[in-house]
Amino acid sequence: MTTQQQETQDAGCARYVYRLRVSATAEKLLTGEWGRCRWIWNECVARSKKAFADGEMCGPARLDRMLTEARAGNAWLREGSSVPQQQIIRDFGRSRAKALKDIKAGLPMRQRVGMPGHKKLKDSRPSLNFTRRGFRLEDGRLHLAGGISLTVVWSRRLPAGPSSVRVYRDSLGHWYASFVLPAGVQPLPRAGAVIGIDWGVKELATTTSDAHDLPHPQHGRKAAGRLARYQRMMSRRKPHRGQAASTGYRKAQRQAAKLHQKSARQRQDTGRKWAKALVREHDAIAVEDFRPKFLAKSSMARKAADAAIGATKKALVEMGRKHGRTVYLVNPAHTTMDCARCGARAKHALLLSERTYTCTACGAVSPRDKNSASVMLVRAGLTPAGAEGVRPSGALLQGAA
Repeated sequence: MTTQQQETQDAGCARYVYRLRVSATAEKLLTGEWGRCRWIWNECVARSKKAFADGEMCGPARLDRMLTEARAGNAWLREGSSVPQQQIIRDFGRSRAKALKDIKAGLPMRQRVGMPGHKKLKDSRPSLNFTRRGFRLEDGRLHLAGGISLTVVWSRRLPAGPSSVRVYRDSLGHWYASFVLPAGVQPLPRAGAVIGIDWGVKELATTTSDAHDLPHPQHGRKAAGRLARYQRMMSRRKPHRGQAASTGYRKAQRQAAKLHQKSARQRQDTGRKWAKALVREHDAIAVEDFRPKFLAKSSMARKAADAAIGATKKALVEMGRKHGRTVYLVNPAHTTMDCARCGARAKHALLLSERTYTCTACGAVSPRDKNSASVMLVRAGLTPAGAEGVRPSGALLQGAA
């Protein structure tokens, strides 16, 4: 396993998401289209299970033939467009292929992606995918196959023509359109500096520059009081099995969902703004390739989830790719035990309560997280221009990887 991975600067594709204004007629057509697509998905699940029991293959070609036969024999299926129905089969095929790949690789059950299951009416949210032949943009409106016309809230311009669009509804009942476009690199002028980043829980991100440290925003903690109130209301009004939920229960449920969505958007906004500032002022970034999943089983689970380390790291990688900056994902093993100055490794792992790192070889003393952030730069092989505390003056430096 290599100590680092360099992110490629190929931007690939990007998604541009816009809010939709959906009339009652359009929403009826969208939910009807989703009902047909949901039936096709469930039929794919049933056919796949039967083929497995019979020892037969069930690939995309066989499912395409199933769709052709189903549309020929069911007039209500033919009422809808064939584009989203074909795409739901593609989505099913990708989901099933990923599950089979994990099984073949011998991954443990907790790490596998489960086989695709049935989509229930009350649990699944509408999500329709249209390729280029299934939609068009005209006079600022989105026209979908099947005569569905939607008003788009254009918060920003589309830089190019989209290749596909996914129309979906969130937990609050709001509709969105997600356009896929080729993402070109938007290079920024050279900044002449590099930076190392270490993730944490008390401080979300500790960097080699004090000006760019990111404290824990605690968006979820700020909303916890109001969220607990709505959850208590839901608990008191929870319907018995087989009974319909009351108006009060649904109202409290919606308010709780709005708070969850607000906190998620605040975390996303904080991460993106911090990532943009970091990318604007640094040519190369060495970031800890941290996997925060294990924190979900620790005593810091709630605080770690509120920090959203994974989402912030993803925003940083995407922002670096967009603006042509080099982002190094550094193996986090032993980063708290290595000295950033001399490279010596401590004989024992530091306790979580020990916040100061003292090197027994060279005597360097520094805050634990600052030392780890400097180790990221050393492992990435970056020349620490403008980064303090990475190597003593006169020490030999590794060439850039």
